[in-house]
Amino acid sequence: MATFVLVPGFWLGGWAWRDVTATLRERGHEVYPVTLTGLAERAHLAGPQVGLETHTTDLTALIEMEELHDVVLVGHSGGGMPVTQAADRIPDRIAKVVYVDSGPLPDGTAQFDSNPPQEQERLRAVIGDGHLLPPPSWDPADDAVGLAGLDDAALALLRRRSTPEPLRAATDPVRRTGAPGSASRPAAGGTSAMPAALVACTIPLDVVTAMMAQGHPFFAELAGADLHALPTGHWPMLSEPAALAGLLEKIAAGVTP
Repeated sequence: MATFVLVPGFWLGGWAWRDVTATLRERGHEVYPVTLTGLAERAHLAGPQVGLETHTTDLTALIEMEELHDVVLVGHSGGGMPVTQAADRIPDRIAKVVYVDSGPLPDGTAQFDSNPPQEQERLRAVIGDGHLLPPPSWDPADDAVGLAGLDDAALALLRRRSTPEPLRAATDPVRRTGAPGSASRPAAGGTSAMPAALVACTIPLDVVTAMMAQGHPFFAELAGADLHALPTGHWPMLSEPAALAGLLEKIAAGVTP
């Protein structure tokens, strides 16, 4: 049986993994859905000091204090950044890193950098002098691709339970130490020394492989990783929880696509 640590993307807490967690536990796996500092039931901790390193410490502290080993560390969307750093900090505890509609950003790159200049300007205007990034509207009219597969109940859940994201989780750049065996220490052939997998939801796998071949920063480091398709929107733990749980189980077992 596998040990999973499930890290949600922006604006979500561990609650978003409820159905995935239940399915994996029913199948005998050990599962730790994470709420990062400043979000959901920990929203009261969302001060201006909370950033990517805080969220990385959330993960490394959990893994170390629970004495977990051979962890399948799963990062959804923006959760891929603290997952990348955590795998770098404690590679001896991690069996595999799984990116769900996400990817390992290059060292020195922040999530905020992935937005085009106009979007960055718009977000800065919305945030003002604050330290929190508000949730989106969760309106399919604003994001038909990202919200694909979500029914009215799931959309209502997101509107009720999503909380603002600590801004520095988006603006702090990924920093890696290069610990032996970590994702930032390449193995022969230029692929990551840390076993990795990608679950692609909103981008077809043929597009992902083309982006890899072009050296696109979102996916370049996943060359040699196991690639899995789960065609749905950007929030598969809510739109396709059973399918996602099944894929995570296969990835943990080393079943290749």
